[in-house]
Amino acid sequence: MSAVLASFFGSGLVLGRIRGNDAGSGTIGALVAGLIAYVLPPIWGRLTAFVVVVVLGLWATSRLGLHDDDPGWVVIDEAAGTFLATVGLGPMAMIVAFVVFRAADIGKRWFPGVAAAESIGGPVGIMADDVLAGIYGLAAGWLFQATVF
Repeated sequence: MSAVLASFFGSGLVLGRIRGNDAGSGTIGALVAGLIAYVLPPIWGRLTAFVVVVVLGLWATSRLGLHDDDPGWVVIDEAAGTFLATVGLGPMAMIVAFVVFRAADIGKRWFPGVAAAESIGGPVGIMADDVLAGIYGLAAGWLFQATVF
């Protein structure tokens, strides 16, 4: 059960099974979460999903004993960041938030605090960098939504 949750219901395992390499699995997990976020109520549904996924992510990664490692197939952290990045946003702003969230998660050293959050280590570090990257995405999405629409 821990591995199923940590892989966000298997979405983190897709690329590894197809090509034998987990690189890019975070984006697959984030896309799956983005599709789910799209059909949830924009504020309370996505915020609830974020909280539930963070709690489940901390539990699952603890149970798997991931103390100093964040394997590529573990994508529940990207799902949490996606749910946070999309809170209260319409479709176009969700896309902006998603792109900024993924950029902040992938390019950690160019977004203040994201790399430091990951360096916490253990289950908290696994989740923290994506939560902070999600905040960057949320800010960009809200700025876009406020200025364009």
